[in-house]
Amino acid sequence: MQALLKLARMIDAVNERIGKLIVWLVLISVLISAGNAVMRKAFDLSSNAFLEIQWYLFSAIFLLGASWTLLRNEHIRIDVISGRLSSRAQNWIDVFGIVFFLLPMAAIIMWLSWPVFTLAYTSGEMSSNPGGLIRWPVRLLVPVGFFLLLLQGLSELVKRIAFLRGVIPNPLEKVKAPTPEEELAAAIKAAKGEAK
Repeated sequence: MQALLKLARMIDAVNERIGKLIVWLVLISVLISAGNAVMRKAFDLSSNAFLEIQWYLFSAIFLLGASWTLLRNEHIRIDVISGRLSSRAQNWIDVFGIVFFLLPMAAIIMWLSWPVFTLAYTSGEMSSNPGGLIRWPVRLLVPVGFFLLLLQGLSELVKRIAFLRGVIPNPLEKVKAPTPEEELAAAIKAAKGEAK
């Protein structure tokens, strides 16, 4: 069990780092979107590449962020029912959901999306819009995102089973830690304080 928990911690660390990078993707997406709007309105310039890169970034944020959201235990739950159950019952429900829904769904989507990516890559698929971007990077996000989700699902499964066996505390208990957004804001404030 300890080896599996170590593996779960490694998976958690990978998805935590990816989650922190996603915060920056949101900022980049907003800046590109604002810059594109200013160029269109002020200078009457437009580029399909800017519109498509926004779409690519949006896809990356959600596809790569799903595993981080699972790590943070922030996916939507029906608390009307599960909130009234014991922590053991909640963890058993999670084990059932992970084994019979999350892992098979992630594996199937990964398996079905891989040929779509390889076809786009080998054929050099391009956007049909003038000045558009190549398609394979965004097509690659689907299998990669679901692979990360599958890994995080395995990590969560290990943690739930470890809790049910009495090895670790309840993984559903929220630990109050700063969010990546709060960490970023603190880093910016600290940098401004050092610059003065």
